[in-house]
Amino acid sequence: MLANFLIGLREGLEAALVVSILVAYLVKSGRRELLPRIWAGVALAVTVALAFGAALTFGPRGLTFEAQEAIGGTLSLVAVAFVTWMIFWMSAAARGLGAELRGQIDRAAEGGRWSLAVVAMLAVGREGLETALFLWAATQAGTRETAGAVTPTWEPLLGALLGILVAVALGYLIYRGAIRLNLSVFFTWTGAFLIVVAGGVLAYGIHDLQEAGILPGLHNLAFDVSDLVPPSSWYGTLLKGVFNFSPATTKLEAAAWLLYVVPVGALFLFRTRIFRPALQTQEH
Repeated sequence: MLANFLIGLREGLEAALVVSILVAYLVKSGRRELLPRIWAGVALAVTVALAFGAALTFGPRGLTFEAQEAIGGTLSLVAVAFVTWMIFWMSAAARGLGAELRGQIDRAAEGGRWSLAVVAMLAVGREGLETALFLWAATQAGTRETAGAVTPTWEPLLGALLGILVAVALGYLIYRGAIRLNLSVFFTWTGAFLIVVAGGVLAYGIHDLQEAGILPGLHNLAFDVSDLVPPSSWYGTLLKGVFNFSPATTKLEAAAWLLYVVPVGALFLFRTRIFRPALQTQEH
């Protein structure tokens, strides 16, 4: 639940910041009459993201077990790729995000009637689609076995919803000037945490592909600590829900986790040290 809360918080805050920049610029430039177009674009982006999430959830039903595992594993890999790109993009693009969006607003305001709606939809929609895909993958990875059937838990969705609600509240407070959030610190810590979460989603995706028969080594375990960390225990559930930790991990899963988390984490921390001075200079 904590991992999904942070996913919802981070992605929701990115979208909220984009919307607050768009709204604040229109208000300050005396173009309040264009605000409905911004909100129309935001509403359309949210609708598309919800429809995408529904398609991911209900689309694979009725397929064979192997086909479902193949689709789930592939989408998990895609989700990891998206969230990795998002983490690195935000660490670099945050410096000029406001200026870029203001330029898009000026061009759209001079264009067609719905140009501003399209700008808002694209700016927010990217976050929505990434969130829907990564939350779906994280939720699939955080399933529990009940009476022999694998049933998705409701906690991940609740955690994500709470994170998004907190992000909306923070975005409004930032817009109103009530709080000053150190965005460089926020995106650094959440980015590092999400890299570990993405590593768990990647390992789970590898396991799905092994169960689908696409990748080998399903029964070739790197370790099995099920006796020390029972999946049904509270701490086993916590590790599974937050980090997608599996007590019985195959060698291919373990290798994928290490080959992702170690180099990606090191590169992220290295880039963060480069970009943080510039971000802090702009914030002050």
